[in-house]
Amino acid sequence: MSTNEPECVLVSACMLGVHCRYDASTNPSPELEQRLAGQRIVPVCPEQLGGLTTPRPAAHFEGGTGEDVLAGNARVVTNTGADVTDQFLRGAQETLRLARVLGARRAILKERSPSCGCCQVHRDGVLSPGSGVTAALLRREGIAIEPLDPPKQTTDQALAPISSSKL
Repeated sequence: MSTNEPECVLVSACMLGVHCRYDASTNPSPELEQRLAGQRIVPVCPEQLGGLTTPRPAAHFEGGTGEDVLAGNARVVTNTGADVTDQFLRGAQETLRLARVLGARRAILKERSPSCGCCQVHRDGVLSPGSGVTAALLRREGIAIEPLDPPKQTTDQALAPISSSKL
């Protein structure tokens, strides 16, 4: 990459106004335009890349986080009980493939997502520290991961229970 070429940055598509969240909504971010000025932005939705439809049932982790899913020790399930671990793994692999093809060395991802969460995810009914499947894979492969929104404040006690409006 020459020094005159803009840096390629993967960005969670929902934060760019793409209606790809589980409920077909978006998470637009006013600060993205300023933060990414002069860079080549590549929207990604790992869940769609993994074959999931929009809309789709909300999903969360059982038995761990994205790191544990990559190790084969946890799974991703929908609120209706369907196991969608394979689709989340496929989406993470496809996102990594895009990063490699495009030369992206960093990604700005939506916090608290079972795919894109960088610092916090919904695990076993609570908001917990950890990464989504895609964030964990990209980080493991040397791609810098940045959350757009800061982690929610928590106490040392149990974190906030999952509510479908927060997924």
